[in-house]
Amino acid sequence: MGIIGWIILGLIAGAIARLILPGNQGGGWLGALITGLIGALLGGWIAGLLGIGAMDQFFDLWTWVFAILGGVIVAFIWQAITGRRDRTTA
Repeated sequence: MGIIGWIILGLIAGAIARLILPGNQGGGWLGALITGLIGALLGGWIAGLLGIGAMDQFFDLWTWVFAILGGVIVAFIWQAITGRRDRTTA
């Protein structure tokens, strides 16, 4: 899968991950893209650790599942970091 495919996968997976995770993550579409790209990398790494095949097919269900799972994890961590910072300044 080429770089354009990863960007599209990251944008969609990041948007879906942000819809799944409640609360305000902020960052707009660029934040969703970054969340999705990092989440896709994290999801691919987790899939590799679990011994699930290569995550290189755009239309493979497991590629999407692990990209979205990774996006939820990244969005949760981002929300926890920025949430603490917002509470301490208020």
